Amino acid sequence: MYEFAYNEVVEESRATMRARERAAMDRVIGMLRMAQEKGPLSRERVDALFYLRRLWMIFMDDLKDPNNELPDPLRAGLISIGLWMLKEIDRVRSRVTDDLAPMIEINEIIRDGLK
Repeated sequence: MYEFAYNEVVEESRATMRARERAAMDRVIGMLRMAQEKGPLSRERVDALFYLRRLWMIFMDDLKDPNNELPDPLRAGLISIGLWMLKEIDRVRSRVTDDLAPMIEINEIIRDGLK
């Protein structure tokens, strides 16, 4: 009886965490879209890139945690995406590129996988 209740709570917690992660991804995607519209010198771009970096750093810290229950190959793949994201942020900040579309697209794919 207690095991059933515990498993129910754990599953609810996972669903809540996925919902929060999805909401954070929705927010960053919206910020990136607005930043793309406003242009490379906009405050929106600075804010979007800052939030995106913070979000992916949190994700990668969680993925590196030995208690993370995701399968190792999935964790490694997501960490690789996170490293790419950080490099892409640096490329945009240093004006090597102004195109936020690849970051938007990748974040949409990740968000959609959180269902």
